[in-house]
Amino acid sequence: MKTIQERYEKKEIQNLPRILFEGRIIVIFSEAEANKAVEYLMTKKILGVDTETKPSFKKGQIHQVSLLQISTNDTCFLFRLNRIGLTDSLIKLLEDCNTTKVGLSLQDDWRQLNLRRNFTPGSYIELQKEVKEIGIEDMSLQKIYANLFGQKIAKNQQLSNWEADTLSPAQQSYAATDAWACLQIHEEVTRLKRDKNYILELSSPTNNEV
Repeated sequence: MKTIQERYEKKEIQNLPRILFEGRIIVIFSEAEANKAVEYLMTKKILGVDTETKPSFKKGQIHQVSLLQISTNDTCFLFRLNRIGLTDSLIKLLEDCNTTKVGLSLQDDWRQLNLRRNFTPGSYIELQKEVKEIGIEDMSLQKIYANLFGQKIAKNQQLSNWEADTLSPAQQSYAATDAWACLQIHEEVTRLKRDKNYILELSSPTNNEV
């Protein structure tokens, strides 16, 4: 029987063991590579999705989405959108209704991706809504993952330069882990709802940290 918390305290995350994606990471630099990757991804029923954007440190400066991460359980593709944009094949995948995309705050991702090129999202699952079905009120990927798995997703690469000529191994690992983690959360929530083998610990009224 698994115990999960309605709200997970941030201070509890610090001492948890760190989790990293251990599968294949493939960085996509060209339209031809994107076409080949999408052909493979469209054979899957469900995928983890996330994006990264170069941070802005000047008032009024806005960057478009730099990186689109799409992951299976064992392979994550990092599409360098600042190099290739949203290709026809990527649009086809994002609009596809037979391959479900799973992610956190996907509405925000779709909105930002639409600034690069208009598309209508196909089948997708918003994790923040899905985890509420088992009583979890947390909104961040780090807290939700810690709550379900007792492991920490490090966020130290979040504000790095996602438009660098070459993404460092640390950046690649960070980006892949986020997309892969979305898929793991969905699969675990699906299992818990199906088997009903969990206990929900309610938060005290004063513990309202998001």
